[in-house]
Amino acid sequence: MKKTLLEKFLLVTVFVFVLSSGYGQKKGNLFIIGGGERTPALMGELVKTANPAGSDYIVILTMATSVPEESFESTRSQLAKLCKNKITTFHFNKAQANDQKVWIDSVRHAKLIYVVGGDQNKFMDVVRGSALYDAMHLAYQNGATISGTSAGAAIMSEIMITGEEKDQKNKDTFKEIRNDNVVTSQGMGFINKAIVDQHFIKRSRYNRLLSVLSDHPDKMVIGIDESTAIVVTGKHAKVVGESQVVVVSKPKKLRIFDKGKVAFKNARLSLFTAGDQFKLK
Repeated sequence: MKKTLLEKFLLVTVFVFVLSSGYGQKKGNLFIIGGGERTPALMGELVKTANPAGSDYIVILTMATSVPEESFESTRSQLAKLCKNKITTFHFNKAQANDQKVWIDSVRHAKLIYVVGGDQNKFMDVVRGSALYDAMHLAYQNGATISGTSAGAAIMSEIMITGEEKDQKNKDTFKEIRNDNVVTSQGMGFINKAIVDQHFIKRSRYNRLLSVLSDHPDKMVIGIDESTAIVVTGKHAKVVGESQVVVVSKPKKLRIFDKGKVAFKNARLSLFTAGDQFKLK
């Protein structure tokens, strides 16, 4: 069937709107730090990735931590040695994440948004479903770099590891690789085809990550060690920092047996270090 002139006009209008608004396009970067010491070299890579111009500014979000002033000052002092841009902070509560328009607009227009460590659940309890959540995604779509360390790394995935275990009968958690035992929740969703874990090699979180893989075999699971980060641009990730990144995906013949224990074959496992690159699934 031939399209009418009105239908053609509407199609062109929608197409121009999508291009001009950037809707659905992710133009920014993610700089996801696995926790631990933030070396000057690592933070230098962060500033290089964000590449702020003279008039650009940086926002540090502290909702994950119980010591917001201390966390802000620690991060601010590092960044101030590496760039001359204005650095500010916001510690939103749940109401402010919807109602504090000036703060929300400031986040939306920031060139670099940095989420400090602490408790990822505290952060998402404030941000999830809010105007602030939307502002952070708009900033990302418009070219901002979104960064975070530790809890600030965990929030990056659509499926977020909360740090909790469903079966806590044993004092030592995650002693087994088991199905349906790792508690997850909705994260920020900057990455939707992979799940991020942090402090990975330092804290030997293999059991936890492989258990998550058994729950979500269609996802790539990424364990980032301390003093190390992945820089995500589009579908590509690059490793920077001092340690390593473990990536596991595509388990074959997954089966559950003996009260939830897991078995699978021929999963793809890679161990990356600084300079290495990989493609997000």
